[in-house]
Amino acid sequence: MVGEPLNMDGSASELSARANKFARRLHGRLGMSVIMVDERLSSFEAKQQSRERGHRGDYNADPVDSLAAELILQTWLADNRVPEP
Repeated sequence: MVGEPLNMDGSASELSARANKFARRLHGRLGMSVIMVDERLSSFEAKQQSRERGHRGDYNADPVDSLAAELILQTWLADNRVPEP
């Protein structure tokens, strides 16, 4: 799974090509399917959650990338949940 940095209107951003190239390389090296996942607003949401937990805003000292990645994964899992019989 690779985050796809789209613009707010859904169009490809400047970083989208790099993310897609990275995904193709992963596929080529690992021989596994790589899913592109919309990552719009994931960093915004991660920062918001950090503030709610008492973070003071120095994101260079406390990066939110891992929380943003967690949110991207949670969103994908929720959107692709298999219904129970």
